[in-house]
Amino acid sequence: MNKQVFSWDAFNEAPVVGIMRGVSIETIHRIMPIYSKAGLKTVEITMNTEGAAKIIKEMRHVYPELNVGAGTVCNLDDFFKAVDAGAQFIVTPIVNEDIFTACKKLNIPLFPGALTPTEIYKAWSLGASAVKVFPCSQFGVGYIKDVLAPLNKIKLLPTGGVDKSNIQAFFKAGAVGVGMGGSLFPKDLLVEGKENELEEHFRSIKVATEAVCEPA
Repeated sequence: MNKQVFSWDAFNEAPVVGIMRGVSIETIHRIMPIYSKAGLKTVEITMNTEGAAKIIKEMRHVYPELNVGAGTVCNLDDFFKAVDAGAQFIVTPIVNEDIFTACKKLNIPLFPGALTPTEIYKAWSLGASAVKVFPCSQFGVGYIKDVLAPLNKIKLLPTGGVDKSNIQAFFKAGAVGVGMGGSLFPKDLLVEGKENELEEHFRSIKVATEAVCEPA
């Protein structure tokens, strides 16, 4: 298995975590070369996807240029399955202190899910690499700006409700990255024959991040 650790340079160049849930390995192999070609470099396979560990292991082998991580990690059982498969980072929908401890021991980046200011601060204090603000779909860009007013040293990664129309606004509000699922991988573009449209879509997301992530 490829032992390369998580690349922060690759993530910062395109600070989008592409969330893949319930996508078959056949579809993944068809779209990942397009994803990488468009300049997107970080992908999360959720552990409630059938065969998630096997998918992660195969992706690590086939796509060494990508950051491949595990999402929806809620307990240590899922954590160790993900790590054994080669996951380079861990994403959770909750704050589970056991997972923080395990990630620290193995020096694996962790993006834990939190929502309220208290949860966000706790996750950051426990050692989050960035806090996944989830579900952000119910609160929007204004919430990120409001949270960062008093908690400006915390790195936030809003997830849920982020799409091409508002991604720049999230970055301008202070987010260091975003998590995107269905808005990044729309089902109508994942079918065979839509490869050109899919590449155009991926590139538009990459360009949107560049517009606000360039050095001043």
